[in-house]
Amino acid sequence: MDRLSALKNKETEEIFSKLNVLHEELSQAFSSEFDRSLPFNELLLDRWERAKKLGWGNGTSIYDNAYVFGDVTVGENTWIGPFTIIDGTGSLTIGDFCTISAGVHLYSHDNVLRTLSGNRKPILYAPLKIGSNTYIGPQSIISKGISIGDYVIIGANSFVNKDVPSNAIVAGNPAKVIGKVICKGDEIVLKYGI
Repeated sequence: MDRLSALKNKETEEIFSKLNVLHEELSQAFSSEFDRSLPFNELLLDRWERAKKLGWGNGTSIYDNAYVFGDVTVGENTWIGPFTIIDGTGSLTIGDFCTISAGVHLYSHDNVLRTLSGNRKPILYAPLKIGSNTYIGPQSIISKGISIGDYVIIGANSFVNKDVPSNAIVAGNPAKVIGKVICKGDEIVLKYGI
C-alpha cells in the first residue's frame, strides 16, 4: 500500500490529522519561545532527556538524529548538534561546556586497513579525548586516538588527525594551529596568525 492509499483509511486519516495539529501547535510554541523551527521529531523529543538517559552530565543535550555508538562519556553543559556521529567503539570522552557543532564526526575506530586488505586486517580502535570548553566547528572530523585539550577552537570543515594542545585554534585539512585562545579571568582573547 502506498502512502496516499494508506492515508485514505479513516483511522489513518484521523491519526494523520491529529499529528498535523500537534505538529502545528508544537511548532508555534517552540518558534515563540526559541525563535526557531525544527523537524517534528525534534519537537517531540527532549534533547536533555536523551543525554540523561545516556548517563551524561547535567545540562548536556544531544539531538535525536545524532548517532551514538559504544563507550561515550560526556561532561556537563555540553551541546551536541544535529547530524553528528559520536563513535565510542574505542572509547570517547568529552569534557564540560563543549560545543559539538552540526555534522561533526568523532571517531574512535577506523576500518581502512581492514577494507584495503579484504577483511584480513582488524578494525583499529583508539580512545578519543576532548577536553573542556572546546568548540568543534560544523562538519569537522576528528580521527581515532586523538587528544584535544581544554579551551580549543576547531574551525569548520577541519580534519583533525594529530593531538591539539590546550588553548589552540586549529583549522584546515589536515588541521594546523592558526592561533591561540588566551584566557585572563573572565576575559577571552582569540589571537590569530601565530
